Amino acid sequence: MVEERVDRRLAAILAGDIAGYSRLMAADEEGTLRQLKSHRLELVDPKITEHRGRIVKTTGDGMLVEFVSVVDAVRCAIDIQRGMVERNVEVQSDKRIQFRIGINVGDIISDSNDIYGDGVNIAARLENLAEPGGIYVSRTVHEQVRDKLNFSFEDLGEQTVKNMARPIGVHRVRFDTHESTAMKPSAVDARPEASASERPSIAVLPFVNMSGDAEQEYFADGVSEDIITGLSKLRWFFVIARNSSFTYKGMAVDVKRVARELGVRYVLEGSVRKGGNRVRITAQLIDAPTGNHVWADRYDGDLTDVFALQDEITKKVVAAIEPKLLEAEAIRSHGRSPEDLGAWDMVISANSLFWRLTKAEREAAIAILRRAVERYPGYAPAHSMLAFDLLVSGYAGWSASDAPVEEAAKLATRAAELDDNDPWAHLALGFVAFMKRRTNEAAEEFGRALDLNPNFAAAHGYLGWALSFDGQCDRAMQHLEQAIRMSPHDPQNVIFTGGMSVCHYLSGHFPEAVAFARKALQQRTAFTAGNRIFIASLAQAGEIDEARATLARAKEAHPELSIAWIEKHVPYTAGSMAKFVEGMRKAGLE
Repeated sequence: MVEERVDRRLAAILAGDIAGYSRLMAADEEGTLRQLKSHRLELVDPKITEHRGRIVKTTGDGMLVEFVSVVDAVRCAIDIQRGMVERNVEVQSDKRIQFRIGINVGDIISDSNDIYGDGVNIAARLENLAEPGGIYVSRTVHEQVRDKLNFSFEDLGEQTVKNMARPIGVHRVRFDTHESTAMKPSAVDARPEASASERPSIAVLPFVNMSGDAEQEYFADGVSEDIITGLSKLRWFFVIARNSSFTYKGMAVDVKRVARELGVRYVLEGSVRKGGNRVRITAQLIDAPTGNHVWADRYDGDLTDVFALQDEITKKVVAAIEPKLLEAEAIRSHGRSPEDLGAWDMVISANSLFWRLTKAEREAAIAILRRAVERYPGYAPAHSMLAFDLLVSGYAGWSASDAPVEEAAKLATRAAELDDNDPWAHLALGFVAFMKRRTNEAAEEFGRALDLNPNFAAAHGYLGWALSFDGQCDRAMQHLEQAIRMSPHDPQNVIFTGGMSVCHYLSGHFPEAVAFARKALQQRTAFTAGNRIFIASLAQAGEIDEARATLARAKEAHPELSIAWIEKHVPYTAGSMAKFVEGMRKAGLE
């Protein structure tokens, strides 16, 4: 018996539907149908024909279109969405027809003029994710068109969708819809779009073996590969795969040329040099367009346990690179108006402002993040970073109500819904649990962040911080010290140093508590929360005059500060709270 041959082919698939179709039909059935027919006849169908597409089928509110070229599919979608903006100018906002479009490229099965398969299913899932007037494409589509079209793309990460075993990499197409000039003032849902920037990209070149010992080649390659793996867990950045960056192995390379060829912004290069049973690894991170060195360091180790040494180097390099990359990106966006920034730029610009910890810059950072959440509702980092900043503000005493914690809880939950593999989303969820004095839940969320990124220094720090407030000081100190050791120049270390002061205070080591609190305040004098543990430690150490003077300054910065405020807002657990309040009372706080 001859098996019937299945007709398979590679194709670009566009799936589109009308947002809120049932509502539109219920409100005005005839008017909606009349509008839809007009849009199809005058815009949609002609554009599909112009871009060599074939309408496979239509439903009441949607259609499935096949293209031979994925570039044609994306161009067609953009022309349709731009055209719809213009056609909706005179239409009331509650009566507008707006399409949602998803595009994928993949293997399909053709049967009786219909098409099937995952290539089609993924396009349909992308369409479901898209916002009204939006275009979402798969990662495969993005990779094929990114250098062929003059449009930017926003990386929304991997999305888990119904009936798909694996998450889908999703990108949002960004294009100028001219809404700011075309829409009438009455169109309240019209919103000017900022230009979006993709995640910054980085390539790790194979480390050079300078030992004169061919046997060390595997060690140099292993270090490079481990760093690539470690960096790939940082959701902020796009990391070039090993197979691409290792094509430069053994070559004398020009960093700027490598960056152009690989399409990256940053390049990490390094070397390995052996002497006896010791090895020295150097690494440097370069901003490729300018040739500037963003970061450089060296590491020495014993080759007795090669794998342990590789692991230790990877942890230190990856943990050090993340804050340096964020800092470099913030500098890149400096001086630009928030209205000119994309989602990524807004988040890192706000992050840089916030950690200066002044009132004006803190408020500016939160305002930028609120705009980012409003403008990019599907961008998880905007939600998680806004949640995080609100929580730090509440802990520091910059907000006198419980509102920031409740708002942050919603934002953090939404961030995890958008991207459950984002360590920062779980960091924010852990912070929420910590502020609600749920230490076990906080530790679980911080642990989840570390599972997603074992080199996440901040997650170690906040886990140690939460444990310190619960009096679990042995465990707390391990994580706090690990965070500072992994990323010694991170601005968040002011909090972790404060956590070490808390541990010494609760253990009755008051001089040590004073020393660590003083160190934290030297790092960030504007961090008012650090003053609290400093005041209590001074009082318990018998330095009453300095404690009272520091308390007077703290109350100027934070007039609401009182025992009642601390008991309500500072997340010590019951036994720890009693010890802390004892010190504050000795200093004269009522």
